[in-house]
Amino acid sequence: MERASRFIWAADCGKKDRALFFNAIQRLRAVIDQTQSVTLVTDGERRYGNILFEICHEVIRDGRRGRPPKVLRQGIKVRLKNKGNQARKNGRRRPKYEAPHPEHPHTHQDVTDADIHANHVEGLNASIRRRHSAYRRKTNTYAKTKTGLQRTLDMLWILHNFIRTHWTTKQIPAVALGIVDQGLSWEQILMLRKPIAV
Repeated sequence: MERASRFIWAADCGKKDRALFFNAIQRLRAVIDQTQSVTLVTDGERRYGNILFEICHEVIRDGRRGRPPKVLRQGIKVRLKNKGNQARKNGRRRPKYEAPHPEHPHTHQDVTDADIHANHVEGLNASIRRRHSAYRRKTNTYAKTKTGLQRTLDMLWILHNFIRTHWTTKQIPAVALGIVDQGLSWEQILMLRKPIAV
């Protein structure tokens, strides 16, 4: 989700394995290439940061002896929320948010704890599970297959981005991002001759 407009870039379902994470990070990399500066905030999944580091790292050659260190590309900032007990064995507390991998020394570090609000990410996930019983019931009542579950996620994507006004911005996300001039209705969506290109 893009934080300023609350536009959901993608909502994919599938088994929580490396392939699903890799596809999400590849999509994120395309956004990073367009904007040149992206802050990634996750709700405790360390794999997101790890896979992003595999795809978007670079080597800094500063002339020192030894193996040059790997860091995230310039402009990329990653913050991970530490969940659970934050106390370490040595008695020191872990920070609430941390960078899981070293960042580029020329990246402007302007991310404060007050600006992160990882609970928004958790709230979005909880909202999706609430609105889709296939997410919260052990028996997939309305989605027997991955295709059926993805279909319900696609409908949520359309509803959230193009029809419903977001309660925080008081705007429809696609309007706030400048994709469309005004919000659409279900009738207008169903009468479109070709899918909306984002």
